[in-house]
This record gives sequence, structure tokens and C-alpha cells, in this order.
Amino acid sequence: MTMQDPITRGLENGWAVTDATRLTESQTLEADVVVIGTGAGGGTTAEILASAGLSVIMVEEGKLYSQKDFRMDELDAYANFYQEGMSRTTSDGGIAIMQGRCVGGSTTVNWTSSFRTPDETLNYWQQRFGLTDLNPDAMAPWFAEREDRHNMAPWAVPPNANNDVLRQGCEKLGWRWQIIPRNVKGCWNLGYCGVGCPTNAKQGALLTTIPGALDKGARLFHGLRAEKLVMNGDRIDHLLTVAMTPDGIRAGKVNVRLKARHFVVAASAIGSPGLLLRSDIPDPHKRIGKRTFLHPVNASVAEMPKQVDPFYGAPQSVYSDEFNFKNGVDGPAGFKMEVPPLHPGMIAAVSPNHGKAQHQLLSQLPHLQSVIALIRDGFHPDSPGGTVSLRDDDSPVLDYPITDYLWHGVRQAYLTLAEIQFAAGARRVQLMHLDSPRFSGWREAKKAITEMPMELHRARLFTAHQMGGCGMGADPAESVVNGFGEHHQVANLSIHDASIFPTSIGANPQLSIYALAARNSTHLATRLTS
Repeated sequence: MTMQDPITRGLENGWAVTDATRLTESQTLEADVVVIGTGAGGGTTAEILASAGLSVIMVEEGKLYSQKDFRMDELDAYANFYQEGMSRTTSDGGIAIMQGRCVGGSTTVNWTSSFRTPDETLNYWQQRFGLTDLNPDAMAPWFAEREDRHNMAPWAVPPNANNDVLRQGCEKLGWRWQIIPRNVKGCWNLGYCGVGCPTNAKQGALLTTIPGALDKGARLFHGLRAEKLVMNGDRIDHLLTVAMTPDGIRAGKVNVRLKARHFVVAASAIGSPGLLLRSDIPDPHKRIGKRTFLHPVNASVAEMPKQVDPFYGAPQSVYSDEFNFKNGVDGPAGFKMEVPPLHPGMIAAVSPNHGKAQHQLLSQLPHLQSVIALIRDGFHPDSPGGTVSLRDDDSPVLDYPITDYLWHGVRQAYLTLAEIQFAAGARRVQLMHLDSPRFSGWREAKKAITEMPMELHRARLFTAHQMGGCGMGADPAESVVNGFGEHHQVANLSIHDASIFPTSIGANPQLSIYALAARNSTHLATRLTS
């Protein structure tokens, strides 16, 4: 006998959930707090505030999906669960952006890697941005509490063959590696986390904090786009929203006006600055949308002598921080190394091959293995990040220039990835770069990579981590919010997502968002109930 899906059970038991695409009349609603976004930050915020006895309305532009919708189908999942149908990019098309668009946000479709914010990052934030209350000792209890809430622990199952290549290569080269903590419970080790968990093992917001908030009386509107926060004096009076059409892509004609004592924006490092810019929120120092970071990612793909089946098993279970902070926090660009799953649609999209070369590569999929590098951006003057602005239709877009400083990091990462794969026994290695042949040895690869042009659209770059754009800091002249996510100029506005990070963090960000949102929401609950 299978257990009933908790989303189905909750809906049958009377959760206050509204599919806004079915609304036929405009309306006005009120609550103590309106939370915009239902990902790691929004879900945590809603649960904590509702548990404190406050009335909460959650607003989510994407749809509510559940176990029945997660069919391990790339084509369907990318089109429906991701921003812009998995086609979101930076303004010049140079970096592909993987970002969730559904209830639970990216926590519904991420690969479950769960890291605490590195001590080096928290210490840098203290020194550079005056965030003295966010030191490692002060944050440790918040990390621990969220690890318990989301069942985060180092993966106890032996790594799949895909991830084990990273371990083998690091061991041969004398480099550090470790096992990744994952937020799963009863995981079947299928490997399709990126298209939604079909067994409800992933403990993202969809199965934890969102049900927790709804059980406490919170209301959820999905298929509802937040258009504009409307000011009255130094406070926000209400949020204007528009219901999406049934296809979930276009805005319809039904409006919902939401009034509240307090508003929490948790719409992502691209969505949150976009909403604030559309709303003409006070920005005396022009900081909204600035210093947006991505952990730009590059990759190499190896042909291994034995079958790897990179589409099965926990997608990420081994990592290496050997080069993350090796040259200091603000030295040459450091990078974290991890392994991605290789499903047919994904590898076809990121591979620089065409025609016969592409056919040859994909025909070898069971033998292919990949390692990626997450470039740590935002810690050096020559890594200022990008800028979120609005298109003509008021949708947000990110301009992200790749500086020479970052290109140097990308080249060093390519060298390191290829060296690891050859050390682990790869027959051939190809960089995800338009000028890369399939190298048959490390010496050949090293010479070519040293001379290869590092240019946009030649080096294939992507990201699943968006951070910054509403940075926190002690000085209002260089930040949007303080260390509790409270807006410097607007009395009843908080921001509880990765957009408040003043740099990237050098690790997958979901636990950092969960922990900061829990800390800041607990503080906010005390404010609003005292």
C-alpha cells in the first residue's frame, strides 16, 4: 500500500489553496503578511510567520505541481517547471540560467546538494559589509535547525560511477574531496531530481515548509504574478497581482489586490530586484539589481572505459573544495568542483557539437562523465557581478559581463577538470567549449587549454545559482537591506531570498537561504507580534 501524496491529502483536507488561473473576478484580500515567492526563502518565511499566529498569504507565479506531475520526463519538466521554459539566459545569451518556476521554486527541481555557507564567506561579509551578526558561530544553530527540518545529511549510499570519477581523480592527484549532504528522506537513488522527485523523497519547500505553512492556516495563490508594490508614504500599502492564463505563461485580465501590514519579497535574485524596480521602491543609492552573482559554471565531458550511466543515481554526491579558497578569499577566482547528471536532453543542449559529432557523442552517453566548476564571484574588485534591469515588457533580465579576472578562473577550471578526468582513467576529454576537440591525453589537453580563447559563446557557461541584486549590508549607501533582510528605506518591506547575498557564497545556496530566512523570519515574527 502506497502512502497518499501529502499535497493531495492537504488539498482534500481543506488547505486554503487557490489556482489563480481559474479566477473569474478581480478581488481584494488582506493579511498580516504577504510573502511573494515560495522557494527556500518564501516557504521558510511563510511557515515561521504562520506558526507565530500571523495570517499569511503566499503568492507564486508558477503552478502547484505534486508527485503525479513528476514523471522523469525532461521535455515536459523543462517546459513547465523552469523559468522561461528552461531557456532563460543572461541578456547576451552567454550564460544559460537554470531556475525553478513552480511552488517550491528551485528547491522542487534542484539536485539536493545542501551546504552551509563557508566560514570564509561569512567572515568576508563581516569585514567587508559590516554584517557582524552573521559570523560562523552565530549562524551555526540556524544551519543545524534547518538541516534537521529538511533532513540534510551526507549521502550514505556509495557514489554512483559518475560522481566516483571526481573522487578517483582527486585521490590520484592528492586533492581533497568530500561527500555532499543531501536533503532527502527515503531516496530511491533514481537520479532524476532535476525534473521533480517522483517518490516524494526530496525534502524541498514543496514537501516541508509549504505544507507546514498551510497546516497553520496560511493561504496560497499559485498562477498569480506579482506586478507592483504600491507605496503610501514610507510604507507599502498593497501589492498588485495579475492571474495567469491557464497555460501559465501569459498574464490574464483578473487582478488581485493584496493588502498587508508587512510584505516579504522572496522571488529570487532575478525576480526580487525586478519586482522592486517595477514598483519604484525608494533606491537613493541606485543599488537595486546591482551586484548580482551566478557562480558561472563551465564543464568538461569525458569518455570513460567502463559504463558510467550518468543519468542514474544521486545526481551529486562528491565534491572538492581544493581550489575554492586556496588562493585566499579575494585572490584569483576560486571554484568548487561537483558532478552533474547527464540526461539526454541536458547533454544535447550544453554540448558544443553538431551533426555527426553530436550523434557520436550522444551515442556514447552510457560511457560519458562530466565534472563542473562553480566559479566563486563577487569577492574581488574585478568581479563586480551583473545588473538586473527591466525589458520593455517589464520582465527582469540580467546583464552579466565576464571580466578578464573571471576568464582566468574559467581557464584554470578547465585545466583542473580535464586533469581530474584523465587521472581517473578517461579515454578522451572534451571541454564544453566550441574550440575543444576530444583530447586523448593530459599533456595534449594542457597545451591546448592554455592557448584556447576564453570568449563568450565559445566557452559554454551556465548557472543554477542566482544571488545578489538586493544585497545586505550595514551601510545603506552600498546595500538594499540590513542583516535581517529589512529594507533600509521602506518600513514594512523585507527580502528573504538569495538576492540579499552581498557576494556569491562558494557553495550551492539552498541551505544558506533556508537558514537566513529562518533567522530573519523569527526576528520578523517577534517584531510583528510584540
